[in-house]
Amino acid sequence: MRERITYIQKQGDTLEASSLSISPASLSGPSIRAVREDRLTLGEDELPAELRSLLKEIHELHVRWVSPVAYETVSPLLARLPAGFHLFYTPSGGVGGDGVHSTRLCTALQTVFGSIACSTPGESFTSLPADRFSHAAAMQYFQPLEGLDSFVGYVKGKKVCGEEPSCLARVDDLKDASALDVSWDAISHALKVTAFWAYGEKRVEAVAWREGVRTEVGVLSDEKTPTMEAHELGISGLLTVLGQDGKPSVTMFSFPSRHRDAGIKFQAGFVTPTGLHPSLRVTVGSNRPPVGEDEAYCAPHAYLTLPRGVFVDKYQLADGLFLASKNLTALRYVSQPVDLEAPEYVMKLWGSAVLVELTSPPYEAGEKEREWTAEIPMHLRYHAPAHGGYKTLEVPYPAVFWACAAEEGTKFPNNPFERVNLGYDGLFGPRTVFWHLEPRPVEGERVVSRITVPVLDLDKAGWVNVGTAAAVLLGFGWVVWKLLAVYLATGYGAATTEKEKEKKRQ
Repeated sequence: MRERITYIQKQGDTLEASSLSISPASLSGPSIRAVREDRLTLGEDELPAELRSLLKEIHELHVRWVSPVAYETVSPLLARLPAGFHLFYTPSGGVGGDGVHSTRLCTALQTVFGSIACSTPGESFTSLPADRFSHAAAMQYFQPLEGLDSFVGYVKGKKVCGEEPSCLARVDDLKDASALDVSWDAISHALKVTAFWAYGEKRVEAVAWREGVRTEVGVLSDEKTPTMEAHELGISGLLTVLGQDGKPSVTMFSFPSRHRDAGIKFQAGFVTPTGLHPSLRVTVGSNRPPVGEDEAYCAPHAYLTLPRGVFVDKYQLADGLFLASKNLTALRYVSQPVDLEAPEYVMKLWGSAVLVELTSPPYEAGEKEREWTAEIPMHLRYHAPAHGGYKTLEVPYPAVFWACAAEEGTKFPNNPFERVNLGYDGLFGPRTVFWHLEPRPVEGERVVSRITVPVLDLDKAGWVNVGTAAAVLLGFGWVVWKLLAVYLATGYGAATTEKEKEKKRQ
């Protein structure tokens, strides 16, 4: 087991080594403004028996949970996803293996994370494209998930901390985390659990998970040096290994990174009135690309994970004139299949992932930046009846970013803070740099867009049943009456009567 606790401040913020108090099992210091990232790496033999048994059927598994509450982050922890529970999965036998039809994974997810509404990967997951750029995972799942209370309860129930108060307190802190990543792969046979807390006031305090665990603590800040390449990020600060170092050591290093800060904010919301064919309007704060046209080709994109109650019609987004009217360039990807007719309550697939290229207004160097919008048309499915006749659907903000091509020959090996398997990163080439925009709520703190869906009102459904039955009976009676009238007037019965009358006259 290994542990890494990292505080990262903004550029220019520093912390004096003399302000830190170090003991063999802990480190403490003053309050600072920073993000905090905790990473725990566990070997296969350190996992619960039932979890080890399940992981033998999995080649690769990545859980990415993001809070629906807006948060601020700093470099290099810049990679973003729409709010909710994301999962990327490859069974040990591939997409044709037995793991695709097994209920074990979904049952385990429900045990660990709570109300995960999948049945089997084959029924509930969508396949990621194998004909595009390399993906680490073969299948994808998503659903909105408000918090990590169930995960915290599971960790406590497995007695991972025993009765150690500091460990239990750290587990409880996960309820306030902004993001959680859980990754497993059959090559390293290691499970990595990474939690992230948003930028804000935090007291520097780190306690080893338990005795014998190597715990590395860093208090770092963003750093730029003249020798850094354009595709690199720099970090400097203090590093300490608990139980090994009596005082922190000064460090400075740089590394290539695909995820960077565009310094632009955006908002999203449905255009009103919505109707059954709503449009999601994305409002971007600036039309200035993150790099100049002479440096690299860049294009803005929006990556959406849509719950099964709403979908995008790829045929509608194939019309160039229609796209231009919405400030869209092209639909670059939509997960398959997408049933255009099925009601929400009969679907088993989680929904759909969509990547749309946006059209930003042209920008000339030196001119004033301006706000711009793009609209993504969607369609609502029929939903199950509900009391009141309406249902509220929440669609998470998309991840919005500029995708820019790095220089020829640039390579992006994994760095200490790299976040991969995000769904959209595998849809681009290996030299793509993502300049992320920060989502800001239209109101409140949540980065989700709400839409009201009309449904059958259960309070009035009784009258509907009676009315439908009466209409069917009346219609049936009218048809019978018409058939009987025709029969009596010109049918077999009338002809028979005439023949009998003729015989009697003879």
